Amino acid sequence: MTPFNDIRDYVGVPRVTSLRLSPDGTRLVGVVQALNPDGKSYGTSLWEIPLDGRRPYRLTRSVKGEAGAEFTAAGDVLFGSRRPDPTVKDADEEVSALWLLPATAGEARQVASRPGGVTGFATGGRTVVFTSDVLPGDEATEAERRKSRKDAGISAILHEDYPVRYWDHDLGPGEPRLFAGSLGDDERLSQVRDLTPQPGKALTSHASYDVTPDGATVVTTWAVPLPHGELRSELVAIDTTDGGARRVLAAEDGHDFEGPVKVSPDGRLVACVRSNHADTRRIPESTLWIVDLATGKGRPAGGGLWPADVAWAADSRSLFVAADHRGRRPIFRVPADGSAPVRLTPDDAAYLSLNAASDGAVYALRSAVDAAPAPVRVTADGAVEPLASPAPAPELPGTLTEVTATADDGATVRAWLVLPEGASAESPAPFLLWIHGGPLASWNDWSWRWNPWIMAQHGYAVLLPDPCLSTGYGPEMIRRGWAGWGPRTHADLMAITDAALELPGVDASRTAAMGGSFGGYMANWVAGHTDRFRAIVTHASLWHLDQFAGTTDASMYWQREFGAPGGELYDRLSPHRSLERITTPMLVIHGDKDYRVPIGEGLRLWWDLQRSGVESKFLYFPDENHWVLKPGNAVVWYETVLAFLAQHVLGREWKRPESLS
Repeated sequence: MTPFNDIRDYVGVPRVTSLRLSPDGTRLVGVVQALNPDGKSYGTSLWEIPLDGRRPYRLTRSVKGEAGAEFTAAGDVLFGSRRPDPTVKDADEEVSALWLLPATAGEARQVASRPGGVTGFATGGRTVVFTSDVLPGDEATEAERRKSRKDAGISAILHEDYPVRYWDHDLGPGEPRLFAGSLGDDERLSQVRDLTPQPGKALTSHASYDVTPDGATVVTTWAVPLPHGELRSELVAIDTTDGGARRVLAAEDGHDFEGPVKVSPDGRLVACVRSNHADTRRIPESTLWIVDLATGKGRPAGGGLWPADVAWAADSRSLFVAADHRGRRPIFRVPADGSAPVRLTPDDAAYLSLNAASDGAVYALRSAVDAAPAPVRVTADGAVEPLASPAPAPELPGTLTEVTATADDGATVRAWLVLPEGASAESPAPFLLWIHGGPLASWNDWSWRWNPWIMAQHGYAVLLPDPCLSTGYGPEMIRRGWAGWGPRTHADLMAITDAALELPGVDASRTAAMGGSFGGYMANWVAGHTDRFRAIVTHASLWHLDQFAGTTDASMYWQREFGAPGGELYDRLSPHRSLERITTPMLVIHGDKDYRVPIGEGLRLWWDLQRSGVESKFLYFPDENHWVLKPGNAVVWYETVLAFLAQHVLGREWKRPESLS
């Protein structure tokens, strides 16, 4: 038995989400997500991961859970939590505060709180910088004004600039600001000061920042509004002691300077990611960018790597970079002077949460399509040493292999193929094409949300392709599909599907396709351009491209690729134009809190299928976003998808999932 036998067991498997190494390299702390006692939600806690091979043990425990972890220079652990402060009567448990767990043992204590909560933090020296949401107006009356809004039942937000939403939450009525305080021997941060009064939307929830080792400066991304709803992200340095004086480190027309932002151990350099503003003819490109903190002079590093995570080496002369590469995400050692990067990890894994040690080793989370994230130590010569993990490694119900194909334009398309146990030429498995989202992404990592092993447990062979627009294959792979989503990607998908269906153990007569987000867009496109599949599942999908581009949370981004609304590309690339050709049964899935692909896409698709007489079902989540995050709803999602596939691919009678009864 594996946790994939019963989806209720699967959603209960603990997951390691991040790692932090102490400044002296002697302690490693992990954040672990697990089911709360009620089984209806997830909570997080901090775990010590001993470096000497002993078993991990839990450091924190509370009903509200703990999020994030950062070490102070003294070795204490900072974390965020909504747990009540035992020293305050009737403490507010609705907003997160900043807590400190002493290195010398003892109970955690709250060190900073604000009416708008603490949503992120970083530290350098004795300085702690944290983010909090602040209502415009008099800071002294903020708590009272928040209560007044709540008591009066006011939820309205007046916007005067763009954007207004981000992924699954509204922006406003407050604005994120940076605060700094000094960490002494007393119970709380002292001399807390607002570093960014009246920032507007410069520090939205996707801002990235880091603090210099001496604590004197915080370096952060800073969003600048431009005419016609456009935005540009700059890199700025803010003095934490001199009234929050701010200076621009990096800014360039047609470019963004984005996270992860990392300051070098010697405090001289800053690493970030420089991305261009693409247009209908120019593809997006992201480059590791090194900025001199004193002069602001910048330069590229890492060659053509597309950085996913970055950590400075202890000597400040090079960095460790995790970057997509041909269906993997290796760690590369990247010289800060712009010299060629060197691949450090030789295996088929994907690495994140990088932490550099003084001896040249890197502590990281290692995962793969066939391996859940687990902590490892990567030595200076690239050897990978597993560490004891606070979460079990799930036993897999099948095997993983690679498939390649040549597309009609001569390009090579590769994919992972998950085969269930027992699949053979004599007993071939039904086939499921699973298209990734993005579209700038890759099937190269374990996914708790989109997990092919659940489908393998139920007997399906699952193909996970990287068609055009996938990262890790160089700029030409992106250029092939840029501003040409549907036709070019469809051709790639059909080529790799043909190759997979020729393999022994795969049943070419029982097939289905599915995808989410951009993968859902492609599922809709496939439905309108071929009838080779018996069923199609489309999650959080784009259906009417012009409608989507004007209602998503970042319309300016999509306008760069497709041009002004109403243009030729919107019409030519929109799946809804092929509605009359759809005959394949479809399962439509959408969450009402999805602001990236708004619910209107799912509602319009569902109505168009209904009025056209296409056999279809609509699985609707009133309280979910672009993903499906609640454990109970995840069970419903998989049970419904499996029931729909069983009906149309396996020929079984439709059976409504028990979770929906």
